[in-house]
Amino acid sequence: MLVIHCKIHTIISPLCQPALGPPHRPAESPSKISLNSPSPSPQLLATTQQPTMDDPAFLPDETVGVDINIQTTLLHASNHDVQALKPLLRIPGNASVQDPETGFTPLHAAIAACGPTKSPASEPNTAFNTIPKQAENGEGEAEEQDAEVDIEKAKNTVEELFFSGAIWNDLDKNDETPGCLAWRLGQRELYQMCVNAGVRAEMLLGLMGGYEELAGEDSEEQDEVGLEDEDTERNSGENRGNGDTYTEEHELAVGPAEEAAEKKDANSEDYLKSNLTFTDTALLDEDSNGVMMAWETDIMRKSVDILLPDLPPEKRILNIGFGMGIIDSMFAATKPSTHHIIEAHPAVLSKLQQPDAEFGPKWEQGAQAGRYKIHAGKWQDICPKLLEAGEVYDAIYFDTFGEDYSQLKLFFTEMAPGLLDEKGRFGFFNGLGADRKVCYDVYGKVVELDLCEAGMDVEWTDVEVGELGKEGEGEWKGVRRRYWTLGVYRLPVATFMG
Repeated sequence: MLVIHCKIHTIISPLCQPALGPPHRPAESPSKISLNSPSPSPQLLATTQQPTMDDPAFLPDETVGVDINIQTTLLHASNHDVQALKPLLRIPGNASVQDPETGFTPLHAAIAACGPTKSPASEPNTAFNTIPKQAENGEGEAEEQDAEVDIEKAKNTVEELFFSGAIWNDLDKNDETPGCLAWRLGQRELYQMCVNAGVRAEMLLGLMGGYEELAGEDSEEQDEVGLEDEDTERNSGENRGNGDTYTEEHELAVGPAEEAAEKKDANSEDYLKSNLTFTDTALLDEDSNGVMMAWETDIMRKSVDILLPDLPPEKRILNIGFGMGIIDSMFAATKPSTHHIIEAHPAVLSKLQQPDAEFGPKWEQGAQAGRYKIHAGKWQDICPKLLEAGEVYDAIYFDTFGEDYSQLKLFFTEMAPGLLDEKGRFGFFNGLGADRKVCYDVYGKVVELDLCEAGMDVEWTDVEVGELGKEGEGEWKGVRRRYWTLGVYRLPVATFMG
C-alpha cells in the first residue's frame, strides 16, 4: 500500500477515502425533542449541529510543518482524480512536488496507487541489485490488489501530469524514478508512458541546443513546459562507452545521485591527462573509473559477428577507441585489407609503441603502407583527414571514453556518412544510461530517432549479461563505480536506409 507521510489528523493516506465526518470527539447527549416541544435553546442546538468545514477541527495545524498543497496534490494523484488535480496543476511546479519523507512525486503516487499487477510479465533488462530496501524486506512485494484499479484513469492521470510539466526522472527516497516504480510493479503501460515522456524531453533538449544554455532555468515558465531542472544534474549517471558526463549540449539524467564530495565525473579532457592502470581484466583511469573491462569481451565478439557477417576477409575496418584492444584483436583475426585505429590517450599510445605490442610498429608493417595504422589523436581531428584522403570503410566501431552523447551523435551525423561504405555497417558500445533500465530505454529511442534523421536504420540484438557483482564486488572490485547494472545489453548496428 502507498503511504504518504502525514503528521496531522487532517491529512490521510491517498489510498484511503477521506473521512465524511469530523474527527471523533465527545459531546453531551442532547435531550429528546418532541414535535410539540418548544424551540430548543441555542445552547442545545450547539450540541446537536454537525460541524462545518470552518470548524477548527478541520484547520491544519501549522506547527507540525506539513505542506497541505503537496499532500493534497499527492492525494488526488493517487486517487487518479484528474478533475480535482487540474486546478492544483495550474500552480507552477506542482506537477513535480515531492513528499519530504518518501520523495514521492505525483507521478510516483499515481503509479504506486495501481499496485502490482497480479502476474507481471517476466522480461529481461531488470537492473541487478537495485531493488529498493522496502521490497527486499517484503513491504514492496507484489501482492494481489484489494480492488481492481481502473488503469485507464491511471493513464489519464499520468498523461495529465506529464502535460503539466512532471519530470520523468525524479528520484524518490528509494532511488526509483516513476518509470523504475512502474517496471517493478509490472505496470508496463505506465512504464512505456514514462519512457515516451523521457524521449520527448530529451529530443526537445537536443533540438533546443542543450538545457544549460536556456535562460531563466529557475523560472516558473520552465516548470510549465516540463523541462528538466536541477534533477537533470542531480541524476547524472554513467556511460562507460560514450562518456561519464553529459555536457551543456545534450544532458540526460541516467543514474542515481551521488554526494557532491564524491562526485567527480570523467570527461575527455581530464581523461587524456590522467595516468592509466593496465591489468589483465581492466583499464582504469587515475580515479579508478573503468575505461574498458574484460567482461565486455562477449559483447565485442557479438558486435564483430554482426558488423562482419560470416567474418569475410579483405574488409576495410575503422575502430575509434583502442582501450584494451579487445575488439581490434577480433577484427585483425578476419585478415582485413584495411585496419585503422584511432586512439587519443598518450599512455595507450605509448604501450602500442612497445616492440612486443600486438598492434605496434611490426603490425603496421605487415600490410601495404598505410593499410594497417594507428592514428594518434582525437577522432574529431583525425576523421576530417580521413575524409579528405577518401578513406571508406565496410565496418566502423565507436567506443570512446569521457565523451557525452552529443559527440557520438556528431560522429554518426557528420562523419559516418562520408566514411562508411554505402553497404557498410556502423556500431558503437551502447552504455548510454546503463545503470537504470528506464534511462537505457529512453536513450535507445533517442539514438534510434537521431540515427533515422541521419539517414540510417538501426537493428538491435539482445546480449545476455551475467551477474557482475555489487558495487565494489566481483567484476567491480577496485572500480570506483559500476557503469553497467542491467541484465541485457542492446547491441546496435546501423546501416544506411535503402
